[in-house]
Amino acid sequence: QLQLVESGGGLVQPGGSLRLSCAAFGFTLDYNAIGWFRQAPGKEREGVSCISSSGGSTNYVDSVKGRFTISRDIAKNTVYLQMNSLKPEDTAVYYCAAAMDLGSVQPPCARMWKSEFDYWGQGTQVTVSS
Repeated sequence: QLQLVESGGGLVQPGGSLRLSCAAFGFTLDYNAIGWFRQAPGKEREGVSCISSSGGSTNYVDSVKGRFTISRDIAKNTVYLQMNSLKPEDTAVYYCAAAMDLGSVQPPCARMWKSEFDYWGQGTQVTVSS
């Protein structure tokens, strides 16, 4: 059974850090891009970061560049999102999602469109507040 399980969310003060984890079960990261998305109350779900199936390509939304870092551990079949210098506007439910990534002309990480991601985790809440 294909499954993604997020963990690591919580309450943090502005300027603090959190590391989110996304563990994949039932499939390998070797053929799948993994994206991190977030959804704040009353807002659309947006792509935050993505790592390609090879691990050699990453992408970030402008608002998190320089603060967030995506990485993966193939042995653990897990993708991480290190979030530093957190701001109140980063508050949202964070989801990880998987998309087949077999070298197409428009890889899923290039645009981070949620419609291109097939499998989703249950989400983890991140709250940035003093």
